[in-house]
Amino acid sequence: MNKDRISTSNAPKPVGLYPHARKVGNLLFLSGVGPRVAGSDASDSGVPGLERDHNGNFKSFSFEAQCRSVFDNVRAVLEASGSRWENLVDVTVFLTNMDRDFHTYNAIYAEYFKDNQPCRTTVEVNCLPTPIAIELKCIATVD
Repeated sequence: MNKDRISTSNAPKPVGLYPHARKVGNLLFLSGVGPRVAGSDASDSGVPGLERDHNGNFKSFSFEAQCRSVFDNVRAVLEASGSRWENLVDVTVFLTNMDRDFHTYNAIYAEYFKDNQPCRTTVEVNCLPTPIAIELKCIATVD
């Protein structure tokens, strides 16, 4: 593993040529992290709470499951990088449906961040590169 580029098998594989994180000094910059299950590809089968029929229509969808999974994946990247959840200083959140998902996201966020409260920006995007409804881009410190 290159000292300043971090990748881990404990988080979903990136969908392009980039590391999970880069360390610069005592700062850690995470690439966009989604809710896919570690070891899965970019298909629907690796997305918690998402099931589609053979025509691509939703059979079941749980934004809560995706939200909790993305937080778990961020934690996995932080730990693989020598950092920890409490070291997060900035979080940018990308949601594909702000009207439907923001209230759920905000409630779950409050559970995970009740002690550590990093700066946060939440934006709606038209889509993400895999069939997911949330992605996080984070900055943390490394002790």
